Amino acid sequence: MKIDYRQAGIEDAELLVNIYNASFYDDHLQYGSCPGYGNTREMMEESIKRHPKHIILSDDEPVGCVSYTKLGGGEYEVACLCIVPEFQGKGIGTQAIRFLQTLLEDWKKLTLVTPLDKKQNVKFYIEKCGFHIVSTEKDSNVELARFVVER
Repeated sequence: MKIDYRQAGIEDAELLVNIYNASFYDDHLQYGSCPGYGNTREMMEESIKRHPKHIILSDDEPVGCVSYTKLGGGEYEVACLCIVPEFQGKGIGTQAIRFLQTLLEDWKKLTLVTPLDKKQNVKFYIEKCGFHIVSTEKDSNVELARFVVER
């Protein structure tokens, strides 16, 4: 399995909507809503402009996306890391975090949030990517964990 990345453009909006919907469908069902699920093409086009996105390719097939927001001073927020379900658990997410750390040459701190009760995500970010939880916060009825990794 060969993993590559390519920067997403506006023309990729529909593809990204499909990747996000496949990746976040279970969260949408579990929580009743999910910011990554159900976006329109127009909403995704705006998101592409605000958060640089890279499409994750496995043997040239689009299987996920990683995006970020520059916060300044070497700090970045991982805006989204999603892998379609049939490709999860194969190390692609771990490689995507490493890709970001290489791409963002000046990074000093990466942060992200994910639901605290998603034990698989929590374990992934801590054990595979070296993040640690620094705080929790609420978004409507969902408790989120804020993760940080520093260089």
